[in-house]
Amino acid sequence: MEAESQTQLSSWDGYVDWKNRPALTKKHGGLLAASFVLVVEVLENLAYLANASNLVLYLSEYMHFSPSKSANSVTNFMGTAFLLALLGGFLSDAFCTTYFIYLISALIEFLGLVVLTIQARSASLKPPTCDLHAAPSVPCEQVHGTQAAMLFIGLYLVALGVGGIKGSLPPHGAQQLDEATPQGRKQRSTFFNYFVFCLSFGALIAVTFVVWVEDNKGWQWGFGISTFAIFLSIPVFLAGSPFYRNKIPCGSPLTTINKVLIAALLNSCVSRNSTSAIASMASSPSPPIRTGKENGQDSKSKDVESIETPSTSLSFLNRAVSDTPACGGALECSVQQVEEVKIVMKILPLFACTIMLNCCLAQLSTFSVQQAATMNTKVGSLKVPPASLPIFPVVFMMILAPVYDHFIIPFARRVTKTEMGISHLQRIGIGLFLSIVAMAIAALVEIKRKSVVTDSGLLDSAKPLPITFFWIAFQYLFLGSADLFVLAGLLEFCFSEAPVSMRSLATSLSWASLAIGYYLSSAIVSIVNSVTGNSKHKPWLSGGNLNHYYLERFYWLMCILSTLNFMHYLFWASKYKYRSVRSSK
Repeated sequence: MEAESQTQLSSWDGYVDWKNRPALTKKHGGLLAASFVLVVEVLENLAYLANASNLVLYLSEYMHFSPSKSANSVTNFMGTAFLLALLGGFLSDAFCTTYFIYLISALIEFLGLVVLTIQARSASLKPPTCDLHAAPSVPCEQVHGTQAAMLFIGLYLVALGVGGIKGSLPPHGAQQLDEATPQGRKQRSTFFNYFVFCLSFGALIAVTFVVWVEDNKGWQWGFGISTFAIFLSIPVFLAGSPFYRNKIPCGSPLTTINKVLIAALLNSCVSRNSTSAIASMASSPSPPIRTGKENGQDSKSKDVESIETPSTSLSFLNRAVSDTPACGGALECSVQQVEEVKIVMKILPLFACTIMLNCCLAQLSTFSVQQAATMNTKVGSLKVPPASLPIFPVVFMMILAPVYDHFIIPFARRVTKTEMGISHLQRIGIGLFLSIVAMAIAALVEIKRKSVVTDSGLLDSAKPLPITFFWIAFQYLFLGSADLFVLAGLLEFCFSEAPVSMRSLATSLSWASLAIGYYLSSAIVSIVNSVTGNSKHKPWLSGGNLNHYYLERFYWLMCILSTLNFMHYLFWASKYKYRSVRSSK
């Protein structure tokens, strides 16, 4: 009996191990458990990005899509994959642990890659090959029918798997670290920095070795490597099972959000003279949360001060708390629930401001790859595949991530005397500003490229232009830096600021921002073509020859939109108050 009591005292409340037994403080969680997640992220992102980075060329050269249709298909695929991270995050918070969501999602992605590998290997499952150089007047047959069905089934199985992984893997790693201590919170910040580092490391292998294999040995080998990588990630992830602590799902966070919003609306429409009943709840919405007290299901802990009055911000939501709620007890809300919904409502405008950056990032895997394909991609005797261009931002991100964590942040902590050093919102703001610079550089580089096209008389030629593809590297460099600042900052911001019961879903907002950005990119391309195309003028971004595009105008448009978005972000960031401001210890 005494041993059982001792086990209870030394366990993490609200956490279980992989066998659904109470997670022990001396055995489960910590940096060792989180390190397995980092290794898995290398393999997972390698499997995903190896194909996504080069997919636009696969669709145009082997499936015979036009450049604009290839670009839209890729952005739709990537957008869907990242948007489905919300599903992975929701399921992790509501029904399953992040542990099981990852395993299920990895198997789904594996199945999708198997389908794509089989299609790439078999000529009968692809449209007939064609040679525009030998017979330019004969149009290529675009993939259709059962071949198209197989292509998109494979792609969107991969998208579903990637979404589940993105929605479960980052919070699974972050929840291994104890936020009740300054050291644990600093370790969590380090985890997110190195999560982006590992993401970049996987991307480095993908855009160099795997892309080279796809271009020189065949796409069946590229898809095969991706299939092996995601399959290998499963036993690596399982190897960490004895060390993981898994948060017990707390029920659907969407139910709480919807209940508070509906109750506030209905209660405001019904006239009452009775006073509001302020329900006393036991868990504070503000960290730090005491060790072993992170169970979102049990809000009656005596160790955490109760909330007795609602805050004055977003006061219209306070109407959800009433002693005579509309629809009886079905819409009865506590102050705790109202305050948690307020936190989510405050995060959403800042999340929305990151979408424009990801709209710009979509250009790295579409138009920028096509630009590089028209240029001289030789470095000495080595011919570099255009899809390997992301090596520039990837390498820079891998250098900057540890420098940021080990030098910049400690220096900022000493100067500011705060635990964070550089706040999450400051970090995101730096990234958004860099995206403006990147789009301006992209426009100037395209002007330079078009001038070379004109001067060389190669407007309608498929020959490489006498200009090195290193010019494109500048826009990749700035956008990659912007991505590092925004992605790591937004992941940690959403995880640390969100209520415990909604952390996986909130962290998934970082990937949803990417998704909406890719969708928005497709929408902007379509709108631009619709607005600019008329009987007298050709649309800016249509046709089979990139040299006839007005891509520089499109990049200037993106620069202007990014500037307006940055001003919008500054407005919301200046108003945001962190849930907890801690001093460095």
